[in-house]
Amino acid sequence: MLDSVLVGVVADVDAAINGTAQAWISSPFGQVVDPVINAPTLFLFGRELIGNGMNDFTGTNDSVLGSSGLFGNLSDGGFLIGNGGTGATGTPSVDGGVGGVGGSAGLIGDGGAGGAGAPGDPGGAGGNGGLLLGNGGDGGAGGAATTPGGTGGAGGDGGSAILFGNGGAGGDGGAGATGAQGAAGTNGMTGTPGDPNVDQGTGGLGDAGGAGGAGGAGGAGGAGGAGGAGGSFIGDGGAGGAGGSGGLGGTGGTGGAGGTGGLGGPYAAPDGGAGGGNGGTGGAGGLGGVGGVGGNGGTGGAGGVGGIFGHTGAGGNGGTAGDGGTGGTGGAGGAGGLGYATNNFGGDGGNGGNGGNAGTGGAGGEGGAAGGPGGSAGANGHTGADGDGGSGGSGGNGGNGLSGATVGGSGGNGGNGGSGVVGGNGGDGGDGGANPTAGQEAGNGGNGGDGGSGSVTAGIGGAGGAGGNETGDGGIAGNGGNGGTGGPGGTNVVGGAGGVGGAGGNATGAEGTAGTGGTGGDGGVGGNGLTQGADGGPGGTGGAGGNGPIFGGSGGAGGTGGAGGNATAADGIGGTGGTGGAGGHGGSGNGVPGQPGGSGQPGVTPTDATGGSGGAGGNGGGPGG
Repeated sequence: MLDSVLVGVVADVDAAINGTAQAWISSPFGQVVDPVINAPTLFLFGRELIGNGMNDFTGTNDSVLGSSGLFGNLSDGGFLIGNGGTGATGTPSVDGGVGGVGGSAGLIGDGGAGGAGAPGDPGGAGGNGGLLLGNGGDGGAGGAATTPGGTGGAGGDGGSAILFGNGGAGGDGGAGATGAQGAAGTNGMTGTPGDPNVDQGTGGLGDAGGAGGAGGAGGAGGAGGAGGAGGSFIGDGGAGGAGGSGGLGGTGGTGGAGGTGGLGGPYAAPDGGAGGGNGGTGGAGGLGGVGGVGGNGGTGGAGGVGGIFGHTGAGGNGGTAGDGGTGGTGGAGGAGGLGYATNNFGGDGGNGGNGGNAGTGGAGGEGGAAGGPGGSAGANGHTGADGDGGSGGSGGNGGNGLSGATVGGSGGNGGNGGSGVVGGNGGDGGDGGANPTAGQEAGNGGNGGDGGSGSVTAGIGGAGGAGGNETGDGGIAGNGGNGGTGGPGGTNVVGGAGGVGGAGGNATGAEGTAGTGGTGGDGGVGGNGLTQGADGGPGGTGGAGGNGPIFGGSGGAGGTGGAGGNATAADGIGGTGGTGGAGGHGGSGNGVPGQPGGSGQPGVTPTDATGGSGGAGGNGGGPGG
């Protein structure tokens, strides 16, 4: 109790005396008289007798006796009375970027604050208070780092009081910089063209994309400066500076795209004709890079020691740690190669490559330690949050089938989307090849790829490819490919929508049969939740039947709605099943409309409580004309 009273009395006396001195220094009379009084001391010692030190002073003392370094310089307050000037802000090319030291007071006055550090460099120390009376100056703040992953500068120490007065507060540490972004993975090379003498002319597999590089670690926050000592007789120690916050971890690099499958080549068919080789499969997309680790928070500064009558200063709070970096996006799958066109068997298109999975998020950094010892200890900094995963890559599209005089090539299947925070969409199926010959068949469309699972957004199933057209009399057009299944949702996330079925091919020749539309993809399963399961995704629409002169194609069936997610709490509610997709329209020429998709199953709970209702099935397509 006595300590607090005495410290308060000294503070009041300091404020009164210093206030009077500052009023004199700034008065018109003082500005005329002081230069006359100060002239001898400036000449001999390079320092005034009465007056405040210069702010941001970076010069030297070249006076008669001042060049010895024993008498300070123009940043210091007057020998008799005056406050020290503020230290200059650090410059990267000068003294390592450290902020300038605050000027010290003479007999009576407060020390100047230290200058802030250049980016990533320490702040300057505060100047000391007057030999008889005065407070120490606050330490300068450490500079925030700007180089990726760089450490923040430490805060400057607070200046000390000498006999009567309080110590200056330590400067806060600078923030660490965000880690560098990971390098992108290399893209896969295109597969080689098919060799007529190898594997019936099938094109080569596209190379897989390279994995993305890991994100760099976030920079650590700078340590807080120590508080200055209080006056040796009466005075409180200065508070320690807060530690700087750690930098965010760098984002992982994007995975490289998979290479396109090679073109199919010709080969010798069994009947002596020339067959078309199938296109090569596209390469898989590369894995996204891992996010960088978040930077650790800076340590809080220690509180300054108090005088005989006084208290030790409070320790500074530790800095908050940086969050982990976001994982990189998975690379897109490569497209399937094209089949080879011949006068006999058209080559099938290659399958698209699967999209790359997302990189995982980086770990959060550790919070800074509290400042100590003495006084009331500061609080430890908060630990950073782990980073989010990246987005999954999209699946590659299937290659188109090529036309043939006997059988048209089928389109390749689309690749599956990669998993991630945002699931990648499935690739579209390739279109079937056409056929101009009477009585022969066109190629079927490829199936769409499945959507990837997502913790925030689930991927959509790819669309089925269209069936090939038949222009010869009595021929059969190709059927449309089926749509891909929607990706499953993560916790509390709605399942992805099913892909649209591909349209059946048209038959334009006399008595030709049109192709059937592809079935719509099923909706994705909804994610589980604690009290409420997420809804299932809607089923995809069935593809339209192809048009024909007499025999129109049937519309494709709608996809089944996705099942609702389960609730994990005993009193929870299961998610609503997804709506079934609409059936496709029948083609002209008496095509039959497609059947509606089934409703999704409701989610359940551990006690078998009734889940949400299933979604309604879609409407069937209209009859062909």
